[in-house]
Amino acid sequence: MLSLTLDNPPRTVQRRPRPWALAMVIVLAGLAAWLATRTHIVDLGNEQQLNNSGLLQAWKNGAVLVMIRHAERCDSAPGPCLDDSTGITVAGSQAAARVGQGLQRLGLAEADMLDSPKLRTRQTAHYLLGQEAESAQWLETCDAQFPSEALAHKRAGHNLVLVTHNGCIDHFARQQGVPGGERESGYASALFVSVDGNGKARILGRMNEPQWQRVLASTAN
Repeated sequence: MLSLTLDNPPRTVQRRPRPWALAMVIVLAGLAAWLATRTHIVDLGNEQQLNNSGLLQAWKNGAVLVMIRHAERCDSAPGPCLDDSTGITVAGSQAAARVGQGLQRLGLAEADMLDSPKLRTRQTAHYLLGQEAESAQWLETCDAQFPSEALAHKRAGHNLVLVTHNGCIDHFARQQGVPGGERESGYASALFVSVDGNGKARILGRMNEPQWQRVLASTAN
């Protein structure tokens, strides 16, 4: 019987990782780390998300900064104007009043209120608050300094209501790491932010104008 003896058995070849595969792993790891830093805006019109956000308790503690975009502009809507063409529409004034009812239910006794000097924001503030608010130029400028200005005006134990513009709210959301597709604010929508004792901000979520009836119902008792 013939037997064969292999003096040199085949060696296992160890393959080195290909450069492109290693690069892909690095890219994916970097992407995952970047996504982890993104802040997504919660829809506070959803009752469960509203309750989970902690907004109602934070508001009671005077720890909330809320930025509200002006109501529907007269110069970009088909409806009748309230009066001046640079202001808001009649429908916009009614929407602002509805949002104001929600704010009143949350409680404005200890809140500070500021608006942009633009007519559309001053009119919105009037219908929101039922009174004139103090105007501040930085609420119209809407530059990269807006987030720090907003936080600097937030007093401990006092909620701060800012009636401003989409561009200003965008700057704040951008600084908080919100992706571009989520930074757009609708007319009379409100972006709620909690501010802790060290001045650190955390976005709680957004409430659009038609959703404020849910706030009224949630705070009825």
